Amino acid sequence: MKVAVVGATGMVGEVMLKVLAERNFPLTELIPVASERSVGKTISYKGEDFKVVGLADAVAMKPDIALFSAGGDTSLEWAPKFAEAGTTVVDNSSAWRMDPTKKLVVPEINANELTKDDKIIANPNCSTIQLVMALAPLHKKYKMKRVVVSTYQSVSGTGVKAVRQLENEIAGVEGEMAYPYPIGRNALPHCDVFLDNGYTKEEMKLANEPQKILSDSSFSVSATAVRIPTAGGHSESVNIEFENDYELADVRKLLSETPGVIVQDNTDTNTYPMPIYAHDKDEVFVGRIRRDETQKNTINMWIVADNLRKGAATNTIQIAEYLIENKLI
Repeated sequence: MKVAVVGATGMVGEVMLKVLAERNFPLTELIPVASERSVGKTISYKGEDFKVVGLADAVAMKPDIALFSAGGDTSLEWAPKFAEAGTTVVDNSSAWRMDPTKKLVVPEINANELTKDDKIIANPNCSTIQLVMALAPLHKKYKMKRVVVSTYQSVSGTGVKAVRQLENEIAGVEGEMAYPYPIGRNALPHCDVFLDNGYTKEEMKLANEPQKILSDSSFSVSATAVRIPTAGGHSESVNIEFENDYELADVRKLLSETPGVIVQDNTDTNTYPMPIYAHDKDEVFVGRIRRDETQKNTINMWIVADNLRKGAATNTIQIAEYLIENKLI
């Protein structure tokens, strides 16, 4: 099982390598891949050193799986080349997510849609993944009509430059800016670029991707995405209107029985999800579950996950594990 990690020297790539090792992924050969400026560098995996290779060399090596986290432009150009060489690509960028010919997969929800013919598989947006992990079982039971989500996203979602900006601001050091404004002691209602409709790309990902993952356009999602000065972990305030009524105890039970979801919801003991608790974990944490008293059949909740793990690296690797377990590669 030859596995290429494309973008191995980047933030998500490094977490991918860590998660592959933690989960004892059944690879026999690791091919770390990065841009030309990183070719020849070495990365460590399970105590062994591996030389970073370029994209063309990696394609020629014909890996069984390529885990991509190298940006949309790289994915658009190179994922088809890997696929033509017989490699199954799991892509973490936004390049293929809304392509009608490509599957958009959260394994716990819709991995059963995958077949041997799927050579390029899209990994959803980090904020989408944690949202749909909680929405999917509720939609199945109560049927969603409308979801309103406001996100509180960490700087790690932007990348290493943004993490450095926050660290510099905390230390009182002037440095390169990833954002148009300071992020320390601030909140930017601006994740990704603004579109003609006044929403950002991030907000439209949250609006569109859940419908594709759940194969259902009967509900709508309205989103506001905000960047806050946390180093890691995304949080979401979510309001869900259902067709059918619910009991809070049943919602808590349903979510607590959902694989990959942990309910932290006890206000008597100040137990609720926070990024500091989600750090380095693969689960999605749900709390502050309460009835919306202003509208019937509507509920509020708070959802938190590590955006570099379940929101990116872990979900990608879970897709690859599913492919292997079900002999789809």
